[in-house]
Amino acid sequence: MCGIFGWVSLEAGVEARTRRSLYLHSLQRGKDSSGLVIGSEDKLDVVRSDEPVNLLMARTSIKRAVRKADYVFGHSRLVTNGNNDNQPVKYGNVLALHNGIILNADKLWKKTGLERHQKVDSEIIAALGNRWLESNGTLKGCGDLILDSVTGAASCVLVAPSVGEALVFSNFGSMFLLESSDSVLISSEKFPLTTLRKSHDSLSQVFSERLLKLPFSNSKLLETNQVSRDRKLVFDFVPDVGEAELLEDSDVAMRRCTKCILPDTMPFIEFDSNGECNYCLNYRKRNTPKDPSLLLELLHEYRQPKGAEVLMPFSGGRDSSYALHLLVREFGIRPITYTYDWGMVTDLGRRNISLMTSAMGVENIVVAADIEKKRRNIALNLKAWLKSPDLGLISLLTAGDKFFYKYVNLVRKQTGLSANLWGVNPLETTHFKAGFLGVPPELDSGQVFRSGVWGQVSYQSKRLNRMAQGSGYFNASLPDTWMGEYYRSVAPKKDYFHVFDYWRWDESEINESLVNDYGWELATDSHSTWRIGDGTAGFYNYVYKTVAGFSEHDTFRSNQIREGDLSRAEALRLAREDNRPRYDNIRWYLETIGFDFRTVIETVNRIPKLYD
Repeated sequence: MCGIFGWVSLEAGVEARTRRSLYLHSLQRGKDSSGLVIGSEDKLDVVRSDEPVNLLMARTSIKRAVRKADYVFGHSRLVTNGNNDNQPVKYGNVLALHNGIILNADKLWKKTGLERHQKVDSEIIAALGNRWLESNGTLKGCGDLILDSVTGAASCVLVAPSVGEALVFSNFGSMFLLESSDSVLISSEKFPLTTLRKSHDSLSQVFSERLLKLPFSNSKLLETNQVSRDRKLVFDFVPDVGEAELLEDSDVAMRRCTKCILPDTMPFIEFDSNGECNYCLNYRKRNTPKDPSLLLELLHEYRQPKGAEVLMPFSGGRDSSYALHLLVREFGIRPITYTYDWGMVTDLGRRNISLMTSAMGVENIVVAADIEKKRRNIALNLKAWLKSPDLGLISLLTAGDKFFYKYVNLVRKQTGLSANLWGVNPLETTHFKAGFLGVPPELDSGQVFRSGVWGQVSYQSKRLNRMAQGSGYFNASLPDTWMGEYYRSVAPKKDYFHVFDYWRWDESEINESLVNDYGWELATDSHSTWRIGDGTAGFYNYVYKTVAGFSEHDTFRSNQIREGDLSRAEALRLAREDNRPRYDNIRWYLETIGFDFRTVIETVNRIPKLYD
């Protein structure tokens, strides 16, 4: 989930343009903290900083040290499960820079009997490397040992200054080397190295391990920690029973469609004389895939004899995880996955990303937003919403993730891959979100948002009118919201395909495969597998359920009824379970954006109910 970069100078120094290109590109993968190993004949500096790597590199002392260095290894971090344990991680005589998440770190500490000093999962990699070094006098061989031991994604650089070695290894391919006669360059992604490549340079993707000899051995270690900002991006969850009891969870007596389970609070719903709703009467089955062989025919022009063939946007959620399984295991297609992290991807979601990409051995390119800025934008809009709650404006709280669509095109250009395959559930239609804004549903279309310029003009005009009736909505988040909608709904999409257009979406099959075959992790506060890695879903679904008596779970289960996959009685039962308030998820969400749980939930609970 982070960016690793570096260089080893074998003869002349590495020029400034090259250094800058490598560390600036690593920012794309994480801006929350950074770290450096700076090696010269005189000394070895290890620097950790709570700031983006470009700001760290701009420091005068760092610039001077890097300019004189014979080798540098750097880390640009997207903070996951640890706030203060920035990388590089040191254990004994080994330094580790790690991209990914180790899912079995706790078990490995117990199994090995090694002493743990930090919370960060990456420390186990440094510890295993140090034990190997003490026994063998070299790092050679320990990369394969580590990859055999760990569960989860691991792209790493281990540095052993005392023996003048660095070991590079990966189990999912997010590590590349560019080798020339006078230097070795390292990057988590291929793109920056292709821009620096000269005709005689050798560019390779690292799987397994590669040992690099450093220009000299050096045990004169100077460690410094430069913490520039007092901030908290990761929270230690401490449950509060009293808080959890504030969440309303009761059955609501409402008129519901006699075929599906949609209630009379659903926007634009109408019932015929038999009690069947217009959503059912106008429904056209969506889960009717084409022959799977047609996908292979469609992708024929994109196939390659080696290397990646397609780009797959990958959230790590249930549907994209299974779609990745299908692409690799069923269709035999080699993808690169792409993840956009906007600050509302939970650690559960990130762990499942790590699990699936490592299990498939596929590269995962991460584009990280300015997480603090994105969270500030959410906070601004939630503050405004709490002053005058409006179900039609709940979507403002998730507007920041729409840049997912922008960066698809950026990553396509960087990787040279044209085709992008999405794992979107065909039954996830949530017309009510725009319906509460006064936008009637297009029942003959599976699309739930207004696409095209005029569609967006109509939608945004209604949104602006509602915002004008409240207070605080015209804030600094607006440019981000509008640009996100542009990239989702207006900007053209090319070579854009859906995996589930060619494979039937089956909830039981998907759940069984992910959980039983891959050990896909479930949430502690929900029996469902849907949206459990999304930090926003627990809150907005609680609002919809509390105020309107239903949520997106009811619309999803209703579609399953219409497809013939569920009985109405079973759908009612499942929706009841789905709609149980997710205390853990809601608490994480509110704490992450700086709101008091009790104050917010009491405000939501006071909103007049649509079914009273």
